[in-house]
Amino acid sequence: MTLALPVPRARTLSPVLPVVAVVALLGLPLNPGAEGGAGPADALSALVVLFCAVRLLRQRHRPLSRTAALVLGLPVAGLALAAMGASSPGAGLTGLGRYLQIFVLVPAAVVLLVRDRAGFRVLAWSFVGLAGWQGAVGVHQFVTGTGASYQGEEIRAVGTFGPQDVMGMATVVSFGLICAVGLALGRTSLRQRAIAAGFALALLVPLALSFSRGAWIATALTCTIQLALAGLRRALKVGAVAVAAGVILVGGFGVGSAMLQERISSITQVADAPDQSVTDRYTMWAAAIGMWREQPLTGVGLKGFPEHRDAHASLALSSGSDTEGAGSGFVRQPLLSPHNMYLLVLAEQGLIGLLALAGGWLALLACGLRGWFRVRRSGPGLDCALVACGLLVWQLVDFMYADIGGPSTVLTAVVFGLVAWWALVGADTGDTGRGADGSADGSAGRGISREETLTR
Repeated sequence: MTLALPVPRARTLSPVLPVVAVVALLGLPLNPGAEGGAGPADALSALVVLFCAVRLLRQRHRPLSRTAALVLGLPVAGLALAAMGASSPGAGLTGLGRYLQIFVLVPAAVVLLVRDRAGFRVLAWSFVGLAGWQGAVGVHQFVTGTGASYQGEEIRAVGTFGPQDVMGMATVVSFGLICAVGLALGRTSLRQRAIAAGFALALLVPLALSFSRGAWIATALTCTIQLALAGLRRALKVGAVAVAAGVILVGGFGVGSAMLQERISSITQVADAPDQSVTDRYTMWAAAIGMWREQPLTGVGLKGFPEHRDAHASLALSSGSDTEGAGSGFVRQPLLSPHNMYLLVLAEQGLIGLLALAGGWLALLACGLRGWFRVRRSGPGLDCALVACGLLVWQLVDFMYADIGGPSTVLTAVVFGLVAWWALVGADTGDTGRGADGSADGSAGRGISREETLTR
């Protein structure tokens, strides 16, 4: 009897492992000077979707509940309409495939492959592990002066993503830190909570050395919300520890204190005395709004922002941003997006596309908070609720000054999958395993008894 117990547990976790492999591939170093685009993790994510489809065909049961299918499939109509309005069939198909990968197919595959809260936690810990690795590389870059260029010095921590995806490491570390905070605030074993808290404190260092103002703002806001959802008393304790750690790291050890203070103070100057990067961003935001005003319902079509940018941008827009360091030479990168996901969707897909995408995200947030409400007092899934709600809040805040693009984008797809599983499946079940169709271990429609499910 005791020898047979580990087998069901191994089979329960095994479907999640391909998704863990996608996360792990983001730890591989990229080719310095590469243009970006699809990478090994993107290719594996396509195989994961194919694996999930084959698995569903073999099992022959309804893959998703009606609610899950509606929420996850909501963006498809807006994307198809915007693809038909693209400047060329190639641009339309390319943009459609990318959006479907990030917001529909990979999230749906994650929802179907995560069987229970144990599988959810495995994925959350894989985020923490990836963040730890990328953060360690970033700290080494700062200490040795081998990072991306920042104010004339090659000290900016970018991990293995290089200067072409300067936000990649900051995004990965932010995701890992939010997962660690959620796991630390849960009701799992004391050992796991202590390890998660240690990771959360350690990840503050590479996040600071990324010099990413956007990641700082989103992470601070998200962690504050996570602490509030976990309870006021716990929030005060953890907040005091975080402040003390920040004082020790920056004030005591002088971890880039002068540059960090200057970067932090620049946050309050984005309106009064913006630097060129902020000016470029404001200019591209205005250009995106101009595109939307021309085509308010359907936008200018997928991949249409670069083509219409110059017709709507003012002379304040520079020719591009300079990147170098971290193993790459000087590169002048063109500004091909408004660095605001909401405005990018509004410009290229119009109100129809924005309502479809953002409507699905708000539905996930509402369902995720409903799940937190169910487990907030005594439920064992509080850590899952805090992780899922935290990841979604971070992403929605980050989309105000960032958009999809670069090798780290596939991690956004996995994030939406994790959030969707908790919001649409995990909040309504326990740790014993339940399929995305609402049946125990996905056995609905196959005539499998409870006894057979537990013993197969």
